[in-house]
Amino acid sequence: MPGRCLFCLGVSQDSRPWCEACLAALPWNRTACPRCGEPQPGQAVGRVCGHCLRHPPAFDRTRVALRYEDEVAILLQRFKFHASPRAGAVLLALLEVGCRPMSGQAPQALLAVPLHPHRAHQRGFDQGRWLAERLAARQAIPLLRAQRHRDTPSQRGLDRRRRRGNLRGAFSVTGPLPARVALLDDVMTTGATLDALARACRRAGAEQIEAWAVARTPLESP
Repeated sequence: MPGRCLFCLGVSQDSRPWCEACLAALPWNRTACPRCGEPQPGQAVGRVCGHCLRHPPAFDRTRVALRYEDEVAILLQRFKFHASPRAGAVLLALLEVGCRPMSGQAPQALLAVPLHPHRAHQRGFDQGRWLAERLAARQAIPLLRAQRHRDTPSQRGLDRRRRRGNLRGAFSVTGPLPARVALLDDVMTTGATLDALARACRRAGAEQIEAWAVARTPLESP
């Protein structure tokens, strides 16, 4: 409802779809590994996690606004599986709030994690492309396309190693790419999908790669 908070139905401010109290109460991903975005204990703020020290991903840093919990998980499910434009608009706004530009140069191109054409046809909706088109327009970043060549099995229940193997060679990018690119996905779990796309971007000429996502799933085990 216009003028009402999506979460509590209270009065919102400045035409935003939330009130200040609900915005503050969301599960922000503020204490996270700067390399992969995995939520970390408060005392580990700014430190690269042990897994990234042992197995650095192909991207250089991650910006993930929220943790995949509570109201955020519900919103993402509405957006991803029910193609709710209202949920998508709120998630896009939250992504911009939680991922304000870092110091340094902005990316010269944005690429969404692509669905395989067969999966996109089945679902009838490509949530990553939907977010990327709108974010690119709002941030004035050129939007480029990647190709997904294999309709990989579901990643659910797979550990990091098996996820990486599942996605090996799944993506390609027509180059040459500019030096600085950002990759966008709706939800990041282990980062294996973004890592595979980042490797394709490296092969196409990218030198500095950021991984962006609306939410990060906290891992229960390494």
